[in-house]
Amino acid sequence: MHEIEPFYNWRHLYVSEEDERSPFYGRVYSEFEFSQTIYNYYIHPQWDDFGSRTLYLKVLLADYEEHYAVIELFGEWNDAIENDIMNLKREVTDKFFEFGITKFILIAENVLNFHSGDKDYYEEWFEEVTDAGGWIACLNMPEQTQYDFRKAKLNRYIELIELENWRTYKPFHLFTLIDKQIMQRLDGPGGS
Repeated sequence: MHEIEPFYNWRHLYVSEEDERSPFYGRVYSEFEFSQTIYNYYIHPQWDDFGSRTLYLKVLLADYEEHYAVIELFGEWNDAIENDIMNLKREVTDKFFEFGITKFILIAENVLNFHSGDKDYYEEWFEEVTDAGGWIACLNMPEQTQYDFRKAKLNRYIELIELENWRTYKPFHLFTLIDKQIMQRLDGPGGS
């Protein structure tokens, strides 16, 4: 697990610890000292802790002009015990929302398990962003994790999207592609 690093090819465009509006502004990372763990397995020191013992993240990009953020997740998403959605919302997405970010792309290909809990924070987050013209998308969640997420009916609040080779896109192109898919779903049959 310690070899899984956050995606770093956009660092020439955005670095969350250098963004004064980011909740991770001013953080200092070591490339050699592994101190964070998930279930006693050390993880790469570039992942950011936001209050969960099992889920970490990295803000890959926050574009305040286009109003979107790309956040990569890593670990186990556990709302039942850790209330990860509350921590994610209160400690990360609410901070970006204050600065006009209304569209969130969560990259979840390294979210190995999901345990559902209360839906209140999902509803609250969904209502806030949609009232502001935004959305929440979860990209490339593993099949089993997606199954548990859908079983809890959380895909009502967060769009689940599959997209191969997302790393080959520039951030704005990735955002535009996902935005277009979500708008088509909303405008299509059965959309709102």
